[in-house]
Amino acid sequence: MINILLVDDHAIVRDGLKRIVSETTGMKVIAEAENGQIALEIIYENSSINFVVLDISMPGISGLDVLKEIKNHNAELSVLMLSMHAQDQYAIRTLRAGASGYLTKESASTLLVEAIQKIHQGGRFISDEVAELLALNLNNNKFEFVHDQLSDREYQVMTMIASGRRIIEISKELNLSDKTISTYRARILDKMDLKTNAEITHYAFSNKLVNK
Repeated sequence: MINILLVDDHAIVRDGLKRIVSETTGMKVIAEAENGQIALEIIYENSSINFVVLDISMPGISGLDVLKEIKNHNAELSVLMLSMHAQDQYAIRTLRAGASGYLTKESASTLLVEAIQKIHQGGRFISDEVAELLALNLNNNKFEFVHDQLSDREYQVMTMIASGRRIIEISKELNLSDKTISTYRARILDKMDLKTNAEITHYAFSNKLVNK
């Protein structure tokens, strides 16, 4: 039996995923979490969980940070990352951090069960586009792109800025202070040799890091 923990800060998303899982034999949702901290507490206390469906963008601890903590706790625990982001650089980052697959929320209604089953059987679930990126970049320790220099949190803030979010909006969504987000922004500009939010946005769109 595949015992699943669903982690997403939107109850409606969790309900939809749970409904999909409930229609398939051999798997069931045995726990839910609305943020990363609760998810980690559940994992630490419930050894029967053998699969995690994890949202990448949540308030507080990001999905990438939760993934790393999960792998530190139990490297064998399968994790499928669920995201609203395009299947490109975010996917590479999660797979490098130990995820077994990456699925967009847009595709979840049709591919969730297939993804869970393939991963549970020891495989990885990725799109053809991600597979091509992996072949080029996963084992390459050099910076292929300027944004590869960013930490996971810096990368997340960069994509949010590029999507038109204001500092106050980003701080609220990530449950961090305005000052902290401003510090991340300053680091992003410095590492990428950029000067303005407009330049961040242009770079992100040019490299297909955010959806139009």
